[in-house]
Amino acid sequence: MHAPHAAPLTKLPGPPNLPLLGSLPWMLGREGVLMRLLELAGVHREAGLFRVATPTGHAPIFVVSTALAEQLFDEKRFQKAIEGPLLNIREFTGDGLFTARGDEPAWGVAHRVLSPGFTADAMERFLPAMRQVLEALLMHWRRAQSPVDVVADMTKLTLDTISLCGFAFEFRSFETPALHPFLQALGRALQESLDRLHRPALVSALFPGKARQLRDDVATMASLVDGVIAARRAQPRAEWPQDLLSLMLTEADPKTGAMLSDENIRYQVLTFLVAGHETTAGLLAFTLHQLASNPPLLARLRAEVDEVLGTREPTRKELLSLSLVMRTLSEALRLWPTVPVLCVAPLADEVVGGFHVPAGQPLNVLMSAVHRDPAVWPDPDRFDPDRFLPEPSRARPSAAYKPFGNGKRSCTGRIFALLEATMAVALIVREFDFTANGPLVIAPTTSPKPKGLRLTLTPRRR
Repeated sequence: MHAPHAAPLTKLPGPPNLPLLGSLPWMLGREGVLMRLLELAGVHREAGLFRVATPTGHAPIFVVSTALAEQLFDEKRFQKAIEGPLLNIREFTGDGLFTARGDEPAWGVAHRVLSPGFTADAMERFLPAMRQVLEALLMHWRRAQSPVDVVADMTKLTLDTISLCGFAFEFRSFETPALHPFLQALGRALQESLDRLHRPALVSALFPGKARQLRDDVATMASLVDGVIAARRAQPRAEWPQDLLSLMLTEADPKTGAMLSDENIRYQVLTFLVAGHETTAGLLAFTLHQLASNPPLLARLRAEVDEVLGTREPTRKELLSLSLVMRTLSEALRLWPTVPVLCVAPLADEVVGGFHVPAGQPLNVLMSAVHRDPAVWPDPDRFDPDRFLPEPSRARPSAAYKPFGNGKRSCTGRIFALLEATMAVALIVREFDFTANGPLVIAPTTSPKPKGLRLTLTPRRR
């Protein structure tokens, strides 16, 4: 579709583009690129989209309005594209569920094979393992003699949970003060995937150590995963647990009959370890900061937990009935979606916001901005879980809230993540009073997280 009145993409608004530097001087800030993009979204809200030039010569386009997002989420006209950090993350997750391109067949095979692993029955099986890891966190916090490092501890919690539930592998992260070598390698690799976007080629050539470190980190992660897979294969089949790894090793695609290759199983395990812990850790950290900063909300939420759970071990049904806890998590995901950008590309030429977009041109829907679109969200920067009561939720366009992606490429593990996060928040507020060490500052990381967040804990007075 090419309307004669549509403007070329070269006419898109955005910050200046300097030789060698691109728009870098306008994108630097202590809280990273995401916060600068949110500021630009406010400047270009009326246009609905803008362009930012990078020092590498690339110029990604960002879409920031709900109205345009609604158009771009039409899967008959647009499909998922891989750009930005995801392009670099592919170096260690390949064609896994999260980073597979739209035309790569491995995504469909893996999606069909793994979907049974996220049914209601599967969630029941995972609940004891979730509770086991959460108890390790609570024990760690009971022993704490000083404010706790929330992001580090949520990272340990979520990594240990997905590895135990999905692959019967125990990192036992709370038994040592240092992060597991896998987590250290993963953290460096994710940060490098972001830093590369803003590093001129000349600078990269001057620091070959960064490329060498990334290769070493990818090898460290692959070695651990290959060991987990080999250990499972060495077990008698009758002893294999009912988890995601067993599914991938034994089940054929019901549509094509194809089995996942060993290489793709590695990519899927790495994908779940990356996406299954990084995003939920950020969600929990933002939620705990908000509760620590909002005593009336904390009191309401705790009253709900006391009424529904009491002092009992929670069941899945009880966790899913914690309406305020789940609305609070939803509101944290609105303000700080753990996947802040969804990239799509048109299948044919399109007109988007008055601009001609050729087929295949990536467009980055900045969900952090769409989730704050004042045309849809009144007083968008205010934290208000009651936005997610049934009536206001029904009145919103579907594109206004997409914390887990869109359509068939939405997050396979979203029910798992929300159940895990709901249990964690419920049991933490049931046991502890806590205060935060200061205002919210965003860390310049691939998936947004609070920077330097510490909580001072005291056992709850009953």
